[in-house]
Amino acid sequence: MLGIIDWGIGGIGIYNLVKEQMPGAGVLYFSDTGATPYGKMGRRELAGRLDAVIEFLKDKGMTRLIIGCNAASTAIPDLREHGIPIEGVITPAVEMAAKLKPEKLGVIGGRRTILSGVYRRAFAERGIDIEQRIAQPLSALIESGDLASSKLHAEAERILTPIRNRSHILLACTHYPAIQRVLEKYVSGHAKFINPAAAVVKKLRNVEDGTVHDDRFFTTGDPEQMKRSAKLAFGVDLGVVKKVSI
Repeated sequence: MLGIIDWGIGGIGIYNLVKEQMPGAGVLYFSDTGATPYGKMGRRELAGRLDAVIEFLKDKGMTRLIIGCNAASTAIPDLREHGIPIEGVITPAVEMAAKLKPEKLGVIGGRRTILSGVYRRAFAERGIDIEQRIAQPLSALIESGDLASSKLHAEAERILTPIRNRSHILLACTHYPAIQRVLEKYVSGHAKFINPAAAVVKKLRNVEDGTVHDDRFFTTGDPEQMKRSAKLAFGVDLGVVKKVSI
């Protein structure tokens, strides 16, 4: 089975694409909102947390993993060996954006993602200069179910105004596609947003094994809030969400 780990519901966008393109694939989705936000954890703490979650999902039958969170993906080099393929979202995002040959590329993401320099280094290796913006608190607002408030609009305008004339803007957080229509209001008409979810799913091979699996959803936070936010942000009815402690 395929595992998807995110601190919250951002990875549900990836889950949607998996189910559209590989409907027979069974998915174990883990939302870790009961833990400290991944972007606020230290490097060792984050790797240790992810190691524990990975082992939990392996016990549930996971055989392949997508870490559907940019902040968590920065910790992949620090993970211990788990004996399964692990994909992050950063490399597919860089590859997808580079193929578009952007004249002026902007990147918006969480604090940990931007300050890690992972995108700047990766694009520099490809000769692409970027301008980055820390986009806090967009993901927290989306996680709470806020997709259209005046506060959300004000934050989007503040974040995007300095890069509004970029030719392309990479959404370096899986939450952000849920508010792309809002973000489009605060950039120039020619700017194109890049949602890497499709590039992440394209990395998957042979995740359908011919067996019918029920998708299962876990959270260390509030199951009802997770269900509400997933429905509002991505239009997905999760059904039963099990609260767990790790």
